[in-house]
Formats: sequence, C-alpha cells, structure tokens
Amino acid sequence: MKLKIIQIIMFSLLMTHLSGQVYKKNEPFAHTYSIVAYDPATGEMGVAVQSHWFQVGPIVVWGKSGVGVVATQSFADPSYGPKGIALMEQGIPADDALRILLEQDEGEAVRQIAFLDAKGSIGAHTGKNCIEAAGDQQGKTYSVQANMMLKETVWPAMAKAFEKAKGSLAERMIAALMAAEAEGGDIRGKQSAALIVVHGKPVEGEWMDKIVDLRVDDHPTPLAELNRLFQVHRAYQHMNAGDLAVEKEDMKKAMTEYNAAMDLYPENEEMKYWTAVTLTNTGQAEKALPLFRSVFEKNDNWKKLTPRIIKNGLLKANQATLDKILK
Repeated sequence: MKLKIIQIIMFSLLMTHLSGQVYKKNEPFAHTYSIVAYDPATGEMGVAVQSHWFQVGPIVVWGKSGVGVVATQSFADPSYGPKGIALMEQGIPADDALRILLEQDEGEAVRQIAFLDAKGSIGAHTGKNCIEAAGDQQGKTYSVQANMMLKETVWPAMAKAFEKAKGSLAERMIAALMAAEAEGGDIRGKQSAALIVVHGKPVEGEWMDKIVDLRVDDHPTPLAELNRLFQVHRAYQHMNAGDLAVEKEDMKKAMTEYNAAMDLYPENEEMKYWTAVTLTNTGQAEKALPLFRSVFEKNDNWKKLTPRIIKNGLLKANQATLDKILK
C-alpha cells in the first residue's frame, strides 16, 4: 500500500514538472533512445530503438517501403507513426510532414519524434519538456534522438558510432544502439528493443514490406538479444535463398547458402537437417550421414520425420539409403 502511494505521489510530481502540458492517459512512457537511418546505396530505411519500457517496438518504430520511417517516443503518441507515413506517402517531405502533425498536437512539448522519407529528407523534434538529458542530432543519412538519458553524450555517441560502423544498414543501426548503452543509456536501465528495415521502393505485397522486423519485448540485456536475433535472421535469409536455389535445381548455390546459414547458426538443428536432405538429394548421402546423426542425437523426432518426407519427394532416397540414414 505504501509503495502504491509513493508511485501516485511521484506521478503527480512528474505531471507538475511538465508545466501543464497535455498528457493523455493512454500515451505510453516510451523514454528511450533511437535512430532512423537511410542507406543511399540500397535505398533501405530503418528504425532501431532501446528503452526501459515493456514492448517498445509497437509504440516507437514505424515504416513502409518506398515511403519512409518514423520513431515516436518520450510521452509517445503512436499515431505519429501511421499519420506520418500517410503524409509522406502523399509526397510531403519528412520535415514538413512532422511539422504538420506537431502543429496539431497540444502535447508537442513532451514529444520526441524523427521522420525520414525515401528521398533521404529528415525531420526531428525534441519537445522542450522532454525529460533530461534529452536531445537529437542529424547527419546526412540519419537522425539519432534520446530522452531521459544518464548524460548528454548519449546521442552524439550514437551519431559517431553510426558514421564509423561498417556493414548493412541494420548492423550500423545496432552499432549506434550499442554506443548509446556504452555511454550510459537510459537513466532507468534497459528492458526492450526493436529493429525494422524497409525497402527503398514500394513492394507489391504488404507481407514483403519489411526486410528486417525484430523485437525484444522484455529481456535483461535487450541489445545483446536483438543482435543475436539479427544473426539468426541473417542465417535464415541464407536458408531461404538455399531453398529457392533447390526449387530452381541449382544445388551448388543451394549448398553455398546452406553452409553460410550453418556458419552463422551452427547449433540450429533444422539447418543441419535440411542441408543433409539436400546433400542426399544430390547423390552425396555419405556426406549427409554425419549431419543426420548429429540432428537425431539432439531430437529423435527428426528421425521419425525422415521417412515421411520421402512420400512427397522432399527426400529422394531408396530403402537402402534410408536405412543408412536411420541407422
């Protein structure tokens, strides 16, 4: 009961500190650090975020291929996401789209928002009543923003890390988040993270919109987990490419892709299993046997599955070969 009273008092003091600014009860406290960024070489756009708040992804990160991306945080109004995307889809530059929405928002003083469109235009806003340390910084292809940080060096550290990082857009955004955490990060600590990357041009189907879509909703080390999930994502991209090569009967490419997947995620049973299946189907059953056995040792159900996939042609093996596999 005492704890509840203390929480109520602290909330009241916080609302007083905000000097009468409008805050709606359904707006989450997404005090956090984030980056919106653009890759001129690929056209890809992305958003990455970390916060001491449960399930930050659905609140902060928004994007649509060929249109733009949005990060909306502090006393977050998630409607800035779909509304901002809709305005940018009409051809309104990111900074103008953001200005239009801010002019209609009575609570703009407690918002922190960044827009980036498919042409690389950037708009950013840190309201005067965002909880310190709070600020934002822009480069040619990105904007970093943070509020309720331990110190004011967090977002400059993010900018520096992004500019120096190598690799894909997603990898460079993760590097920016890691730099923020190394600089002290959120004064409250850490809890969740998210990362999306969309295409630079429109896509035909909504299901193809996001190249990367990863979320860590509740974790003691969300950035480490986000980075791990991204490596798994990369591994499965290779698996998907391998499966496509199998469909086209390009077994050499398929094996190249499957091997790359296993290098990234060596402990994964399924990757080893389907690599073994592909080896068998290309007349390399002897090479496949150690992989099959490794998988069967971890999970005997793979052994039960194996005869079943002969029936629909996924595994091309006669009885003698099957007996060797299941031995």
